[in-house]
Amino acid sequence: MVTDVAARAEPLARVHRGDLVESVHLGHVVVLAPDGSVRHALGDPDAVVWPRSSLKPLQAVAMLDHGLDVAGADLALVCASHSGEEAHLDVVRGLLAGAGLTEADLQNTPDWPLDPDAAWERRAQGHGPASLTQNCSGKHAGMLATCRAAGWSTDDYLDPAHPLQQAVVATTSQATGVPVDHVTVDGCGAPLLSTTLRGLARAFGSVAAAAHDPQDGSAPARVGRAMAAHPWHVGGTGRDVTAFMMAVPGLVAKDGADGVYAAGLPDGGAVALKVLDGSGRPRAAVLAAALAVAGVDPALVAGAGRTPVLGHGRPVGAVRATFGPDA
Repeated sequence: MVTDVAARAEPLARVHRGDLVESVHLGHVVVLAPDGSVRHALGDPDAVVWPRSSLKPLQAVAMLDHGLDVAGADLALVCASHSGEEAHLDVVRGLLAGAGLTEADLQNTPDWPLDPDAAWERRAQGHGPASLTQNCSGKHAGMLATCRAAGWSTDDYLDPAHPLQQAVVATTSQATGVPVDHVTVDGCGAPLLSTTLRGLARAFGSVAAAAHDPQDGSAPARVGRAMAAHPWHVGGTGRDVTAFMMAVPGLVAKDGADGVYAAGLPDGGAVALKVLDGSGRPRAAVLAAALAVAGVDPALVAGAGRTPVLGHGRPVGAVRATFGPDA
């Protein structure tokens, strides 16, 4: 039986244009308190979802636990859906070179950079879509480097039966507290694992709390510190995931395709959300509202969460969450 994410979905955001509500985005959101209890929820906090790229920090934890030895911007890039700007690509090249590998070893789906200027520059130089410029190349470079460190084969590193991917399954189950009941293929070609929004939030809260403890040298702590310290490498210029982490000290956040977002706070509180129609348009506004409910000063995230609705190039409305301080 196919699990239907629409069950129990509720309005998360309304799109205001002029003096009318033009559109409504439904979905699910959960805000966890530091002790793991539900502070606020709309829809079903236990909705089973594909976390998409919000899974990357947990994939990185598995890599560190199995031999990957990177930190700082390098590790942040392993967790990233980067915009494909030149400084992002330099880090990917460095990760590969450090493992004795090249761009030819990457098996992620070729694509243009997410950043429009970077994509235009690639076209102007006569280049086409490439695995290097696809937003998941940092993760794939990290996977390849992990395989080299562990003595595993690299030509089949995307096979769900590969030791690396089995390690990711084990890490995801442990971090979320939820069994991985479904496996498919993500857009980049890597195995994609199911979880629940509550489980995803739980994992992010643990990562952020571990990173906040200076005595904690665990893989989750290392991942959280790298992401919080290098938010530009997790996203890029103009990206809301970068803006949120720059605005809130110690925040660990990761956007995911098809309307997913997850974030953890240094006190262990956390947020996870899924927009029902897969749209990215309301994600920032909903995350800002959820972080405010989690205890973040709304003024800190107002800018990152602001999503204007334009008419003739100027704001004539906004996307507004259905909950939180501005509801």
